[in-house]
Amino acid sequence: MPKRKKILKFDGIKKTVAIKAPSPKTKAKKEEYGAKQITVLEGLEAVRRRPGMYIGTTGPAGLHHLIWEVVDNAIDEAMAGYCNEIEARLLPDNKVKVTDNGRGIPVDIHKQFKKSALELVLTKLHAGGKFGAGGYKVSGGLHGVGVSVVNALSKLLRAEVKRDNKLWMQEYVRGKPQAKVKPIGKARGTGTTITFEPDPEIFSSIEFDLQTIISHLRQQAYLTKGVKITIFDERGTAKDKKTKPVYAFYFEGGIASYAKHLNHSKEIKQENVFYVQKEADGIGVEIAVQYTADFKETIYAFCNNIWNTDGGAHLVGFRTALTRVLNNYARTKGYLKEKDENLTGEDVREGLTAVISVKVKEPQFEGQTKARLGNPEVRPAVDTVFAEAFSAFLEEHPRDAEGVIEKSILASRARNAARIARETILRKGVLEGMTLPGKLADCSVREPERTELYIVEGDSAGGSAKQGRNREFQAILPLRGKILNVERARLDKMLANNEIKSLIIALGTNIGEQFDIKNLRYGKIIIMTDADVDGSHIRTLLLTLFYRYFLDIITAGHLYIAEPPLYKIQSGKEIKYVYKEEEKDKIIGELRKIKKQESKETKKQIEKEAETEEATPLTAGVNIQRYKGLGEMNPEQLWETTMDPAHRAMKQVTISSAGAADEIFSVLMGDEVEPRKRFIQTHAKAVKNLDI
Repeated sequence: MPKRKKILKFDGIKKTVAIKAPSPKTKAKKEEYGAKQITVLEGLEAVRRRPGMYIGTTGPAGLHHLIWEVVDNAIDEAMAGYCNEIEARLLPDNKVKVTDNGRGIPVDIHKQFKKSALELVLTKLHAGGKFGAGGYKVSGGLHGVGVSVVNALSKLLRAEVKRDNKLWMQEYVRGKPQAKVKPIGKARGTGTTITFEPDPEIFSSIEFDLQTIISHLRQQAYLTKGVKITIFDERGTAKDKKTKPVYAFYFEGGIASYAKHLNHSKEIKQENVFYVQKEADGIGVEIAVQYTADFKETIYAFCNNIWNTDGGAHLVGFRTALTRVLNNYARTKGYLKEKDENLTGEDVREGLTAVISVKVKEPQFEGQTKARLGNPEVRPAVDTVFAEAFSAFLEEHPRDAEGVIEKSILASRARNAARIARETILRKGVLEGMTLPGKLADCSVREPERTELYIVEGDSAGGSAKQGRNREFQAILPLRGKILNVERARLDKMLANNEIKSLIIALGTNIGEQFDIKNLRYGKIIIMTDADVDGSHIRTLLLTLFYRYFLDIITAGHLYIAEPPLYKIQSGKEIKYVYKEEEKDKIIGELRKIKKQESKETKKQIEKEAETEEATPLTAGVNIQRYKGLGEMNPEQLWETTMDPAHRAMKQVTISSAGAADEIFSVLMGDEVEPRKRFIQTHAKAVKNLDI
């Protein structure tokens, strides 16, 4: 064992001694990993430590998830038949108040825990009436953690319950009760009110978005027939001012009304909405179907009123039955001959709008956010109920059936044409090793996470971008003119368009059923267009293309929009770039102030002129250049203002509500003129500084 020397000092006499280095075993003993190192998080502390495990994220989606959890409890009461009114109020100071007229959370003492049932529900992660018999037949809040998680992640929470002719109340601070549950007055009827304020220590922002709430609660009203959901926004209003409801939703038609709502701005191919509600093997199945002239599908799948964004067993059962039933009908009626191939699932889903809602006693969701339904017994139940009812519907509505079958057959022909075109394009473009599009100026780095692709409007801007870029990690793809509006075109027509073809090959992901985001060649895809009407139109066309055919690129956070400057403002040697119209006057004022300080000889004159607005305009002594196009900037300016990662301004493209985004693209880019006209008339006053 090696020895070390150490100098010790005793009574002023130095002495050198040899000391033995600690052995590895001795060192390990000091850093022993045992029971003492095990930390147990009591109560709701686990939620506060790892909130993402329970609400997905601490961003805006997670913040709004708190409201959904509280509303879900009220919806569970409605599905059980005990509630028909729900109110959601946005209060000042970022507080939310949710009230229902259900049975009210029990307040009596629990025999095992010696506490009020209300306190248990709000402080224990897996406590509620959704696990044993007698509480709820079906429920969206399977895990029993919903309202307790809201409590844990709230700075303040107040629970009020009307039961037994009394109003019971308990308050909490960051999940900890401040006193026992107690009656604070008399009350008529029954129900529960939860008021909470999200904890700013947990969330990046605690400001709620009204439109997000309206969209979600409208959806819940469609899914729960006969329940009235009212939304109030009392933020910023005086205390004595009577607040009217922002929106009130009540739908007798349920998800059939929902399907009509989703298609209200589209051309209809099926006049009568298909609707069925039936129970099979203890599973409630409710489905609504309507076809449109669109080239895409819109399907929403729910279990116990929870939207399963990744689908699951109910979606698989529906799709299987849909393809089988339509093929059987097409062959029986002679639309498909013996020599013809069967319609594929992709063919029969073109233009489809479907809402699938199942009620399951013990749903098996994947994850707390319930994105996918896993119950295997749901698939055959949905398949059986839908196949039987949809077959009868086609027989009873031959005109609707004809429209659906003809559209599916047309989709099949277009798919085959697109497949041939795609194989030809991609085989020649990538698979045979030919060069990337000639107009593409590629970068030298090959690691996608380090690279950027600028999609640039026009050859002139493309030339400036190619010269001004950093060739190591920035690639440039100029597009000539406006690309095809893919909202009105099938894949075969798209693949015949040279600009779209070049973009597909440059991205490297393929398209359609062959799309694979793993092959994306660039970490950032940046749309860079002129700051005028034509540039906005081209940007919208590109966004439509990405939303309809490259959605995963958006959801994975790869798509951005560059923000070129609107103005170059110069005063002497001082140069500023303006990116927003409202910043122009402020920057001009700053530059004039600098000019005053620098020009002592003319200082008195400038101050004298500044006293009279008529004598001296704001722009006196300042040179303003308005950029109408990217091509007006030289390569150095384009790099400095729009492409340099250290100084540029960019917006990341995100989707907060898929349903709202789908509707906007359909209205603005679809064939129907009237919905677009109404949209423009409605929002015209909100447009500022329109540049024509």
